[in-house]
Amino acid sequence: MHDGPTKCLLVQTKFSAYSFWNYQEVCEMVGKKYPAAPLGLLTVAALLPQHWEFRLIDENVEPLTDDHIRWADLVCIGGMLPQQNNMLDLITRAHRLHAVVVVGGPDPTSQPDLYKEADYLVLGEGENTIPMFLEDLKKGVRGGKYLSPDKADMLKAVVPRYDLISFNDYIMIGLQFIRGCPFNCEFCDVIELYGRIPRFKTNEQVIKELQSLYDLGYRGHIDMVDDNFIGNKKKVKDLLREIIAWTRARKYPFYFTTEASVNLADDDELLQLMKDADFRYVFLGIETPDNDTLALNNKNQNVDKSIEDAVMKIMKYGMVSNGGYILGFDSDRPQIAQQMIDSIQDSGICMAMIGLLYALPNTQLTRRLEAENRLFHYHSKSVTEGDIDQMTSGLNFLTITPRVEILKKYILILDAIFQPSNYYKRVIYTGLHVKTNYRHKPDFKTWLIYMRSFLRVCKKAGFSKATGYYYWKMFFTVLFRNPKGIEPAVNLAAMFIHFLKQKEYIVSVTQKIISGIENVGEEAFNERMMGRT
Repeated sequence: MHDGPTKCLLVQTKFSAYSFWNYQEVCEMVGKKYPAAPLGLLTVAALLPQHWEFRLIDENVEPLTDDHIRWADLVCIGGMLPQQNNMLDLITRAHRLHAVVVVGGPDPTSQPDLYKEADYLVLGEGENTIPMFLEDLKKGVRGGKYLSPDKADMLKAVVPRYDLISFNDYIMIGLQFIRGCPFNCEFCDVIELYGRIPRFKTNEQVIKELQSLYDLGYRGHIDMVDDNFIGNKKKVKDLLREIIAWTRARKYPFYFTTEASVNLADDDELLQLMKDADFRYVFLGIETPDNDTLALNNKNQNVDKSIEDAVMKIMKYGMVSNGGYILGFDSDRPQIAQQMIDSIQDSGICMAMIGLLYALPNTQLTRRLEAENRLFHYHSKSVTEGDIDQMTSGLNFLTITPRVEILKKYILILDAIFQPSNYYKRVIYTGLHVKTNYRHKPDFKTWLIYMRSFLRVCKKAGFSKATGYYYWKMFFTVLFRNPKGIEPAVNLAAMFIHFLKQKEYIVSVTQKIISGIENVGEEAFNERMMGRT
């Protein structure tokens, strides 16, 4: 199978339609099917023998049929915790059709025993473990588990097989520059999976990937998927200078988004370079507005940082900030719900992801909770259909604050920030203050698609009983006072269509959880979850 005309099927399993990041309804408005392409599997395909025949099926884009599986000699699956149930189901389905299954990715790496039914477990970073798997495959070994203690050498990273997807299916295409993070947040699994010493591709490697996308005809949105893009500011600045020169010479074929820590706002030179490269959105790992909680959880890079000032500073350089918050820390104060609401409203963060604290496998948090005999499950497992991500599956441990109290605060926060009047206040604030200077210009065909999308947003948001008044007030306020801010403002209004639906689902699931706990009593609930009854 190794040396012959091997047929390899790579499968990205489905994410829930109610996940924060799965805004499919918004995608449909712009003629797309899903937000982001499966970069991990595209990279896996590039690491496998290139004489093989590849097919990639993203179940978020198209259905996986039995004929697809029957075609394949190998079925390769990779994914994260929210995809766990679908990955496990796919292993069973593929075996029923007599397919050989290879599994990897973050969740299988963190808890491989859950995936023991797969024929091959290729764990950790594929650059190290795929060669080990291929060597056994060449010898005819019919199963195995492969893990390396070494970190991958990013200087040997391959260009992902972007040719295996249709660009028309996705809003954005991912590109990775860095693995690892220099910080030490207690709850984070990035440093456990990829280490605390950031490893980088060379500028030339990144440009080669951009050139590959350019040559394949892609234009538009590129997401730098690094968990912290600014893990080494000097290297990032050097890269940005290269990107600026390369994109300028090609009339700015791309624009960018990324994820960073709040200390991004401390560096004007870096912000200016990001603006010159046409970065438009940045996701900030805020976690909590409470300084003491930040310090207790080793999120020291955010301590004594004003979120409002940081977001405003970033907007002055043309970028809109999204933000991630977490509820359920041991040190959360009684007023934490109002603190979060105020932080989000005062900073104008529209795309605010509020999650419940989740003890991910093999993190410092999980090890501490195990030592304190507070962890519910040794394995992090989705136990109900409602478990889609940390917005419904959090608090997998004995909480210090009563669980029902935390969950009621959670609903309070979601109801407040996704109330139409509050959300649109933030859209207006952002639209008036962001100083855009977009360099990427769509071609005529793409511009027509944008106009069609704009009209669809106007129809959906502007003629809705819930949002119509707020939408038109926002539109004309921004249009007359800061016309360059109208594009991000309309984009954020479009996102509310997804957030409102998602919020209603999350609140419904959370209310059911609260009712279940109240029916049996919190002590009995905890005893059952700890396996004592």
